[in-house]
Amino acid sequence: MSDMPRRAVTRTVKLATLPVGLAGRTALGLGKRIGGRPAEIVAEEIQHRTAEQIFRVLGELKGGALKLGQALSIFEAALPPEIAEPYRATLTRLQESAPPLPAATVHRVLAADLGEDWRARFAQFDDRPAAAASIGQVHRATWIDGRQVAVKIQYPGAGKALSSDFAQLSRIGMLFSVLMPGLETRPLLAELRARVTEELDYRLEATSQQAFADAFAGDPDIYVPPIVTATDHVLVSEWMDGTPLAEIIASGTREQRNRAGLMLVRFLFSGPARAGLLHADPHPGNFRLLPDGRLGVLDFGAVDRLPEGLPPLFGKLLWLMHHEGDITTVEHDLREHGFLREGISVDLDQLHAFLAPLAEPSKVESFAFSRDWMRAEASRMTSVRTSNVARRLNLPPSYVLIHRVSTAGIGVLCQLECEGGFRAEVLRWIPGYGPSEAAPAEAGGARAIEDRASAG
Repeated sequence: MSDMPRRAVTRTVKLATLPVGLAGRTALGLGKRIGGRPAEIVAEEIQHRTAEQIFRVLGELKGGALKLGQALSIFEAALPPEIAEPYRATLTRLQESAPPLPAATVHRVLAADLGEDWRARFAQFDDRPAAAASIGQVHRATWIDGRQVAVKIQYPGAGKALSSDFAQLSRIGMLFSVLMPGLETRPLLAELRARVTEELDYRLEATSQQAFADAFAGDPDIYVPPIVTATDHVLVSEWMDGTPLAEIIASGTREQRNRAGLMLVRFLFSGPARAGLLHADPHPGNFRLLPDGRLGVLDFGAVDRLPEGLPPLFGKLLWLMHHEGDITTVEHDLREHGFLREGISVDLDQLHAFLAPLAEPSKVESFAFSRDWMRAEASRMTSVRTSNVARRLNLPPSYVLIHRVSTAGIGVLCQLECEGGFRAEVLRWIPGYGPSEAAPAEAGGARAIEDRASAG
């Protein structure tokens, strides 16, 4: 494909520039420190330039590296806006400008996966793609029984490109620890590799989508299209019309935006409880507002398997933040679950200030998400000073997709600028919300607040 550099040498050279660039910047930084510049300022410059180079190279590669780059959006919390925003724009531009597969290539994939007589399965097949993504494209068709269907076809070579990219990236994991000193990069990259590789498995995606379709069958608020058939590189599901969420964001009524936002929260939080699964790619392109008011959901390549539901840790932390519980209990729980690594210290006042706004939408009966609120959060989260809590935190591998859903989902809600009773929806589905017997006796109220400085 013209948009996916497939020659191993080309891709490897691009990725190999990353550690070389870091070495040069580190040497330059050492020289500046010797010259009398403050170490913190020099470190900040190195982080800026490292992040800029990482995301520029990943963005240029498309294919497997683009999919990895999307997964690595977890690092955006540690990046200044002037780096993070152009990176997101690059990913969007590359995805939207992806040239379609030639019809002959599409036909070859269909023949290889569905058989030489693949046309016999369709009453009609549109060679023009209806949508394109990083590793595949979607065509509209009519199944032999008359059903309107969506046919997702994987780009040839996507799997090999992904494998090559990760093999190279596994050698440069140290770069990401430059961005976030509290991050344990090796297991995180291994988890990302496993998760992104799953997105290439269309049979697994079909199983996940059908599980959601079954769990939400007959639901008055949520609709998931059932699967028709699936192979290694082709996935056929029932077609779903409706207004794309991007259109609701751009020109929807207040009622439509509020409805879509509340249904999005309901779907994301109830999925683990109802299906044992979490839809892990909540961007506007994957949702439709149907004429009957239901929220339609697409694309189940990125799914977190949570047979026990969401981790009770989140319910417990929300309760503590809502009720001004002892921040030392919060710190203890974060350490116990691997969010704070051994040897990494954190100021408890800063930890409380960092977490409190995250609990705000579920603390009040009705909350209004807005772009202004999001900008304020982004400014608070993207400071690269060494004291910034975001950069002190680790992301345990098992929480990778949950974090992805949290950050991306909030982004969509702020784009919608929706308002509603999100507290009731969250508390309905999240486990662990309530006081814990393990909490220190002095937890709560003014005592906890007064103790923060001394506890730190």
